[in-house]
Amino acid sequence: MSARAERAGRPGAGRARALLGPLGAAALTGAVFTYVGAVDPNAPGHYPTCPFLFLTGLYCPGCGTLRAVHALAHGDVVAALGLNPLAVVTVPFLLFWWGRWALRTWQRRPVRTSLAHPAYIWAFLALVIVYWIVRNLPFGRFLAP
Repeated sequence: MSARAERAGRPGAGRARALLGPLGAAALTGAVFTYVGAVDPNAPGHYPTCPFLFLTGLYCPGCGTLRAVHALAHGDVVAALGLNPLAVVTVPFLLFWWGRWALRTWQRRPVRTSLAHPAYIWAFLALVIVYWIVRNLPFGRFLAP
């Protein structure tokens, strides 16, 4: 039996195979989210120290993200925002892009190679750099974890 005849006999097989990417990414993300929710990053010895913080004494843009994810896993959005607001605000955008990827894959529409227009990516990079600088300045201490 040819491959075309096999596909005609199982019309959903191609879609299911195509969804392996988005579903695999969701499963991996869910596993990491579950692990960080179960293993408290506030307890010493479970995770390594941020190398940038260790070497410089300054916070990087990611400092506090593990604890923020742990707080989100326990439904404490306010605590998560206090630990790393940029990471928490980024979550809905990541969910949107994942949903768009999954939907386009399901509909067998071409998946764009970039997440967003390059101007948005550069703007986000600039935002991360400004966030990184401001959270280490005296007036930006409210952004520190």
